[in-house]
Amino acid sequence: MTQPVTFWFEFASTYSYLSAMRIEHEAARRNVSVVWKPFTLGPIFAAQGWNTSPFSVYPSKGRYMWRDMERRTRKYGLPFQRPTRDDPRAFPQNSIPALRIAVAALTEPWGITYCRNIYTAQFADNRDISTPEVITDCIISAGGDPDAILAQSQLPEFKPQLRANTEAAQAIGIFGAPSFTVGEELFWGDDRLEDALDWAAEA
Repeated sequence: MTQPVTFWFEFASTYSYLSAMRIEHEAARRNVSVVWKPFTLGPIFAAQGWNTSPFSVYPSKGRYMWRDMERRTRKYGLPFQRPTRDDPRAFPQNSIPALRIAVAALTEPWGITYCRNIYTAQFADNRDISTPEVITDCIISAGGDPDAILAQSQLPEFKPQLRANTEAAQAIGIFGAPSFTVGEELFWGDDRLEDALDWAAEA
């Protein structure tokens, strides 16, 4: 029997976009199940002394990342559009509202599609995923009811879950996204997705 892979993702993470769009296909090929776990990078970056993404802190690293994203999305056949809005906050985006919805949405059959829709809105369509309009569009196109899932996300069993996920990520040593865990094994980065799935399949 294979072990499940926990997929730790953040909507503001460029490389998480790559993993989110292909992890289910790659997992199915190996007969491995995936647990999607949304969390926030803000507290993790703050613990390392950063008040934003390291891709913004270090301009040379950011330039490399954007070019690498162009190459890797082309490799995987994924649409990609670098943020072009004049607002300097265009990257990283405020992902918290969409992540809070994801916690509740992932209990529904359409939850994974919602998550992929958010990534597509941000990194393929250059939309602001912090806005209610974009989040609503992503819910509806996934097959969900925006009013119902918003109400569900405010229930006591869901509202604190995003913070709890982030604290759990910190506790096991996660320092970036995407990350994948198989038992106590930690894999970091989209380029380690296959390694994590292979490890789970062979466990």
